[in-house]
Amino acid sequence: MSGKLYIVGTPIGNLEDITLRALKTLQTVDFIAAEDTRVTSKLLNHFNIKKPMTSYFEHNKHEKGNIICQKIQSGENCALVSDAGMPLISDPGEELVKQCYNLKIDIKVVPGPNAAISALCLSGISSGRFTFEGFLSKNKKNRVNHLKLLENEHRTMIFYESPHKLLSTLKDFYNFFGDRQIAIARELTKIHEEVKTMAISEAIDFYSNGAKGEFVIIVPGATTSTENPNYSIDKAVEIALNYEKDGEAKPIAAKKASKITGFNKSEIYKIMSKQQTKGTKSTPI
Repeated sequence: MSGKLYIVGTPIGNLEDITLRALKTLQTVDFIAAEDTRVTSKLLNHFNIKKPMTSYFEHNKHEKGNIICQKIQSGENCALVSDAGMPLISDPGEELVKQCYNLKIDIKVVPGPNAAISALCLSGISSGRFTFEGFLSKNKKNRVNHLKLLENEHRTMIFYESPHKLLSTLKDFYNFFGDRQIAIARELTKIHEEVKTMAISEAIDFYSNGAKGEFVIIVPGATTSTENPNYSIDKAVEIALNYEKDGEAKPIAAKKASKITGFNKSEIYKIMSKQQTKGTKSTPI
């Protein structure tokens, strides 16, 4: 008989967040597929669990996936874990789950902590509707295309970021989202857990000298006239037109007005264009 694959959530910092079911699963499976066996060894040693482990990470997932599936088909049960949190969520595992589904292998989930949801709950930003965006691409073109798709996103957005890319990401956010109030969380569930709420421009200044830790950034969605008590779209267009009268190019004027009011720069630009005399040349954003 075929075994099972268990997707097991592990603590994101505080080891006391391990669930009883996760411990039982790790104790009873035949082997564990871990993103980094050295990291998982610390968790297993803490709870005195001794099980065979095999590495399963981004660069060996195809080869190891086949081996893991063969072992499960032979009757062994496997627990899939990442270094912290839930596997598959910006962590390896998606390919293995697809392979198991294709082979009709039974899959069970053992839910556990998740950094994205934890940060959202602590942020004070709307959690009614949200979208998880994970890590932005290191490739500039892909990164820009990703952010362009989110300029008009009205749901709260959740991003992961590493310390060495945090500042450049904040600058990108400023260019595409304006100066929104965001929440930046780090060291979640650990002794030095912190969540800072500030404008993107303030965050750029604050982290200009470097950052430490892994970050979760919560960005509120684009505002609408009914959501912004200080500005209407008409006021945003008026501000942009004043910038244009002062000599700014129309795209720059729309962008500056967007940063002040929170309205999308493309929306401001379109309304500006409609108010211009027919035949006036303009450069799209």
